[in-house]
Amino acid sequence: MKNLVNFKTLVLAFGLFSGLVAAQKITSNNVKTTVAGTSTLHAWTMTSTTGSFSGTVSGNTIQDVNYKLVSKTLKSGKGPMDTNAYKAVQADKFPNITFTATSVNMGKGTMTGKLTVTNVTKTISVPVNVTKSGDTYTVWGQANIKMTDYGVTPPAFMMNTVKTGNEITITVNAVAK
Repeated sequence: MKNLVNFKTLVLAFGLFSGLVAAQKITSNNVKTTVAGTSTLHAWTMTSTTGSFSGTVSGNTIQDVNYKLVSKTLKSGKGPMDTNAYKAVQADKFPNITFTATSVNMGKGTMTGKLTVTNVTKTISVPVNVTKSGDTYTVWGQANIKMTDYGVTPPAFMMNTVKTGNEITITVNAVAK
């Protein structure tokens, strides 16, 4: 009987250990993020390649998904536009835009998580495509949001003759190992 108990304990310990070994922590510090929108003058985009992404791969799932972008790394190539955008998102007071999710599955699907912009956090669902090549994982997602939902007043300039549209598209492409 004692040998049976020891055997069961050994099998349980091996199962727990193999589960821990199978989990793979992945990270990236050069996540490409594009924010696109419209204005009464033209369409516009701002891009950053310095966001961060992390998660833990277990089987066909990435768990504990964390994404962070420092707002002031978004650039349009037009200094005054960047300044207006940073002011609108209160980048000095709230420097980071973050997204967290419990998990995302491999392949095409939807990831639900919490997006925080300024001091407002909302649960959103994001269409995603997650692929694996060797030990590298690519996570691509695109969300459409309204700036006003996150306490951001769409920027306007030139004495309010040029106004930014309220809806923006955020595209994130993370390649993590």
